[in-house]
Amino acid sequence: MLPLEGLKVIAVEQAVAAPFCSSRLADAGAHVVKVERPEGDFARGYDAAAKGQSSYFVWLNRGKDSVVIDLAGKDGRAKLEDLIAGADVLLQNLKPGSMDKLGFALQRLRKDYPRLICCTISGYGDEGPYAHRKAYDLLIQAESGLASITGGPDGPSRVGVSIVDIATGATAHAAILEALISRSRDGNGADIRISMFDVMADWLSVPLLNAEAGNPPQRMGLAHPSIAPYGVFRSSDGKDILISIQSEREWKQLCTDVLERPDLPNDTRFSSMVERVRNRALTDKTVGDIFAAMTRDQLLKRLSDADIAFAEVNSMADLARHPHLRRIEVNTPAGPVSYPAPGAIVVDAPRHYGAVPGIGERIASTKAPHARIKSS
Repeated sequence: MLPLEGLKVIAVEQAVAAPFCSSRLADAGAHVVKVERPEGDFARGYDAAAKGQSSYFVWLNRGKDSVVIDLAGKDGRAKLEDLIAGADVLLQNLKPGSMDKLGFALQRLRKDYPRLICCTISGYGDEGPYAHRKAYDLLIQAESGLASITGGPDGPSRVGVSIVDIATGATAHAAILEALISRSRDGNGADIRISMFDVMADWLSVPLLNAEAGNPPQRMGLAHPSIAPYGVFRSSDGKDILISIQSEREWKQLCTDVLERPDLPNDTRFSSMVERVRNRALTDKTVGDIFAAMTRDQLLKRLSDADIAFAEVNSMADLARHPHLRRIEVNTPAGPVSYPAPGAIVVDAPRHYGAVPGIGERIASTKAPHARIKSS
């Protein structure tokens, strides 16, 4: 039996943040009912990379039922009310104020359904000058300051995945699980409010504290502001290898076993982390020149034998054939799609992942894990 079997989640959701959360609840056995507008979640049209379907939608909506409800009409609102009345969790990330205008104010829902766990995701929360704003991932990357510390010296950059949405969805997932544990003790539901801005500000605590202490972080690409050598160096055959030297012991080991320069730690310019950072250009040039004289295979063997932390700077093509990549395969309306497996492995309890629904298709509520039955 999966840990959340028997629980029902109503997800009035779109895009990425809430669907990330509800997909994890579905993976754990919850019956997730995804409420879609008649034209469907707009994330269905983001791209066509997964057999002609949106990669975002296929990734984040496995194992859910899709129910089409036109919330603009009285009948649609009554249908949503019926769903909520039988639910354990209501998750939603519509535009701020939308649920209130439709008659689903949280104060009323909490009164009518005291065991219901409500989780509301917004851009900036309920109060403050930006509370009314729409918010999407890249907008919060910029507004929170994340973009200012991402990229290289030439300018700010976005993180290459929807990190704000994913972080917000993961935060919502954890908060809902906490609320379910609490409800099992006292029988009471919860009113959880999560803003994308708050989540990202929390994650930015370290660079913020450094900036407030007078040491604002600089954009350094694949380098580290307070550790050297910690960055990318190129082999003689043009392969980029990132190394991380965290201690004086590792520095001495790198110099002796990889660089074959055991004398370097005795040079006052390289004698401590502080000095190596102060002389970063010289440190990196010294390491880089020696790396450039060896092939990728030679370097990887030396680094591995010396137990130095390193990684190759891979592309998505490299990830696709990476020896550590675990995959799952899910059924979709266009056929099976394979993509990376969720990170958690529960030993001796393998997971089986449900299919991705077409608009209005019931999947999760059927006995067969991949059956699709059209909803009425």
